Amino acid sequence: MPNRTALYDAHVAAGGKMVDFAGWSLPINYGSQLDEHHAVRKTAGMFDVSHMTVVDIRGQEAGPFLRRLLANDVARLKEPGQALYGCMLNDEGGVIDDLITYFLDETFYRTVVNAATREADLDWIRRQAGDFDVEIQEREDLAMIAVQGPKARPIVIDLLNAPTLDALKPFRSSSHGDYFVARTGYTGEDGFEILLPSVQAESFWQGLLDAGVVPCGLGARDSLRLEAGLNLYGQDMDTRTTPLESNLGWTVAFDPEERNFIGRRALEQQKSAGVDRQLVGLVLERGAIPRTGAVIHAGEVQGQVTSGSFGPTIERPIALARIPAGSFETVEVELRGKRLTARVVKPPFVRAGKVKV
Repeated sequence: MPNRTALYDAHVAAGGKMVDFAGWSLPINYGSQLDEHHAVRKTAGMFDVSHMTVVDIRGQEAGPFLRRLLANDVARLKEPGQALYGCMLNDEGGVIDDLITYFLDETFYRTVVNAATREADLDWIRRQAGDFDVEIQEREDLAMIAVQGPKARPIVIDLLNAPTLDALKPFRSSSHGDYFVARTGYTGEDGFEILLPSVQAESFWQGLLDAGVVPCGLGARDSLRLEAGLNLYGQDMDTRTTPLESNLGWTVAFDPEERNFIGRRALEQQKSAGVDRQLVGLVLERGAIPRTGAVIHAGEVQGQVTSGSFGPTIERPIALARIPAGSFETVEVELRGKRLTARVVKPPFVRAGKVKV
């Protein structure tokens, strides 16, 4: 039986269609995925993301440990509450997971990793921590709710009676009583991701419902993140791909040269030899939807769709795809025995409700 979050009963009561996702019972939608998608783009929607794994890293060597563990450099975080997005790599430079790390003080960092990779992540983190003076704690006592959309922040601020959160900058976090509030998200819209005690999750969720926030499921979360050009682990990147070929080169901190993060040597060799694959965006005309695994013809070389769907905001079929390195204006996507022309673009497709391609 799949695991249940603290909000399982609330989802069922709201008519959520429950599915098994990464070992958790979560709503795919509450009726119309399209309506949920548009709610986030136009007003405010909320997601139960309590299946995500929160890991607290404490100790005198927490900073040095994370500078070794992550390809991005936590030394860039100077102010308490700042957050950093990056990848955790294996020795070959393959992506074990992508995660957000919050700097709370010199001896306390918080990371949020993907549910589907929870066991592998925790095992890897604990093994790498062996030579460092750190304590690794999985926070199973916390729930996580993402509230996203142009009206999300004022609703949350009013509900929490926390006017100071209005000044919170993107990729910053702040504690408000028992609530840990971060101005982050996975939709391409503004909003907050809120960590709170699981026992308080249902009452907070109900407060958001009463304030007019639309409950949204996994379906809308996926179409929103795809329009925002955000990678999904296991599709757009995994241990067989590096950040340099996953449109995530910007998350790799090669400076300073003396920082020996895991996977550095492999990435330096790949960079020196030349990266032979790239992750790009594709826009098709109305018609067949490009699905994961569809073959792409880029000149004489083939590529593959990694994520594809209909983009409700852009009103076109869209995809992320890994194709050969080079400059391409168009490629052909093979769908049902036919080759359809797709325009190659630089993600995101949509940002802050505006079509960008």
